[in-house]
Amino acid sequence: MTGFTFSRRIALALAGTACLAAGPALAQQKLIAEGSEIAFVSRQMGVPVEGKFKKFDAQVAFDPAKLATSKVAFTVDTGSATLGVRETDAELPKAVWFNVPKFPQASFASSAIKAVGAGKYEVAGKLSIKGASQDVVVPVTLTQSGATTTAAGSFVIKRLAFKIGENEWADTSMVADEVQVKFKLALAGVPKL
Repeated sequence: MTGFTFSRRIALALAGTACLAAGPALAQQKLIAEGSEIAFVSRQMGVPVEGKFKKFDAQVAFDPAKLATSKVAFTVDTGSATLGVRETDAELPKAVWFNVPKFPQASFASSAIKAVGAGKYEVAGKLSIKGASQDVVVPVTLTQSGATTTAAGSFVIKRLAFKIGENEWADTSMVADEVQVKFKLALAGVPKL
């Protein structure tokens, strides 16, 4: 049961990393930590398990009128992954999961941002976790309330592509390969949509 929780946390953490990378903000734009979250959901023996990352940051330069020059970069401290169970959380930093001593951060850097509807965007870029990188496209919905812009969305990654849950934990009958990453990023300084 502990291994399952570890695998779920790792998968969720990876998903969370990709999601965070999708939320943009300019040089004067900044992430509002208290209104932001990155979560991941994996399946252990068919049962959904949710985790989150407690520490992450974003560098955003986003202007809806200038998408060609807009950029998003995101970092997640892999050691901040939690499934809410002390024993499982103690396993996540180990080499078989996130290998935090060698890979303390996961990152995302955008390569293109495309409008796909009112307040809806697709952010393409490179997601790097545990020394492996993959191109991803993250759907993002932006909403504004006063001076705060919220970037929200979710996407799916395959944990084994990033070597999360190695050796006996590579068995997808115990912990599914697919991990959903969900994010909600509160941003200050984004121009009017």
